[in-house]
Amino acid sequence: MLRDITIRGLGVIDEAVLDLAPGLNVVTGETGAGKTMVVTGLGLLLGGRADSDLVRTGADRTSVEGFADLGADHPALVRAAEAGADVTEGLILARNVAAQGRSRAYLGGRSVPISTLSEVGERLVAVHGQADQWRLRSAEEHRVVLDGFDPDVARLVEDFQRLYDEHHALVAEADRLRSAARERAREADGLRVALEEIEAVDPQPGEDEELRAEDDRLSHADALRDGASRAHVLLAGDDSAWDGASGGALASLGEAVSALEPWTGHDPALADLHRRLAELSYVASDLTTDVAGYLTDVEVDPARLSWVQERRAELTRLQRKYGETVDEVLAWAQDASRTLLTLEGDDARIEEIEARLAELTPRLGAAGAALHDARSTAAERLGAAVTAELGRLSMPRARLVVGVTTQPHERGLELPSGDRVRYSRNGIDEVDIALAANAGAPPRTVTRAASGGELSRVMLAIEVVTHGGGSSTVPTFVFDEVDAGIGGKAGVEVGARLAELAREAQVIVVTHLAQVAAYADRHLVVRKADDGQVAASGVVEVAGDERVRELARMMSGDESDAAVEHAQQLLDSAQARRAISVDHT
Repeated sequence: MLRDITIRGLGVIDEAVLDLAPGLNVVTGETGAGKTMVVTGLGLLLGGRADSDLVRTGADRTSVEGFADLGADHPALVRAAEAGADVTEGLILARNVAAQGRSRAYLGGRSVPISTLSEVGERLVAVHGQADQWRLRSAEEHRVVLDGFDPDVARLVEDFQRLYDEHHALVAEADRLRSAARERAREADGLRVALEEIEAVDPQPGEDEELRAEDDRLSHADALRDGASRAHVLLAGDDSAWDGASGGALASLGEAVSALEPWTGHDPALADLHRRLAELSYVASDLTTDVAGYLTDVEVDPARLSWVQERRAELTRLQRKYGETVDEVLAWAQDASRTLLTLEGDDARIEEIEARLAELTPRLGAAGAALHDARSTAAERLGAAVTAELGRLSMPRARLVVGVTTQPHERGLELPSGDRVRYSRNGIDEVDIALAANAGAPPRTVTRAASGGELSRVMLAIEVVTHGGGSSTVPTFVFDEVDAGIGGKAGVEVGARLAELAREAQVIVVTHLAQVAAYADRHLVVRKADDGQVAASGVVEVAGDERVRELARMMSGDESDAAVEHAQQLLDSAQARRAISVDHT
């Protein structure tokens, strides 16, 4: 609920603070005192259109701030939190309108777009009275009210939406697959050719690096053999020398070892040198053997070299198309194989979808027809109930008709009857709430057929009948002009109906009728100062004798003894009727 609203610099209001209570809050005051500015300020707070002309003369801006106390999971609080508002201790809403016309909005201390403030406001307060503020400004909202009126309809809506969502997703998937069929065929053909090319070459992991090394070795075989041969001669010596002396490094090392060996026992340092020379001789001997083995292995093989180079050329062709290395080519081939399986499986998926749709579509049609029948039945009951309420609200000749119609469409949803109709996620119906204000007059959609006061009374009747149907999460209802053009007994009935609605939600009513004000849980009076402005103390709660005198003023324009007595009787009667209503409940 709204706990309080503070308005500054709006119209005749210098500053006004409204402390609100649960239940029914009424706002009264003399003509021109600024009662309507309260609703205007609330409209600004809820994201309504800003007009710099609203800024009080002499003020630099209009500001409205409100505090709402909501449950942690309330949609308004959730949306505000999504917008970054601090909602740990409730929700603070604020709106500033500068005299130059610039407007700013705030939620929980954070600046937000006006549209966000409006979204939160729609979940927080339903304002009735002016056509541009009325909740039933669109046919979609008409459907929401009807669906919220009957739990069975709401259940059938959920059933239809569940089938619709699956049906819609399958149709979209099938359309996507069919529209891409030609492109998929081209892609599949290209993948097959590529995979066949790779398979024909049959590359092996790491093969490109191995062949590169072998190509390098075979291409330089003569030079490698020559180098190795010279190294071997230098190590082992040349056996073809005329004097039979090898002259190699290995022989020289052997001679050096022999030269030191007789003297190793006389000097440890010399013994260490002898040991190191012996180790070097062993290493040189092993190295000489390895070089000889390398000479045996190195061979000049032109045929093998030709094959290696041709194989490398084949791999290079693949690498230019599918990857920098053979390993990347093989990875691409694996991905391509998986993609090809998916592409080839799309036709099978389309067949699966078509089979499921063949089963699902008749069920969706049957669900739409069942929802239509339930809505039609509920529409008759809602129309009758609201019409009865209007009779109590000084509209005895008014008649509310809730129309539920379908629109033929040659490509629409087929019903069990064989008819095809336009449909959406909410069913096959178009719902329109229409009002015949006078006997014999044809019903017309309420947004064009009713005045502001009539609209407020229609909405009051709907809210009472549905207990907020279609807006069950909205905790606060505001009515302006609900008592326009009525008085006497009709005013009493309006007050009683507002009090009945206030058992379900917080209700704020701007009224000039004492018969309505007598039902209030909290009575607020807007009072002007002598200069015609509403000062900070200009909105006060009245109770006890003070409230009776305000009711007397509203009834007769004065506070004479007779007027006060009459006002007390009205107040006692209203409170007694409320008590009886609560007891019956």
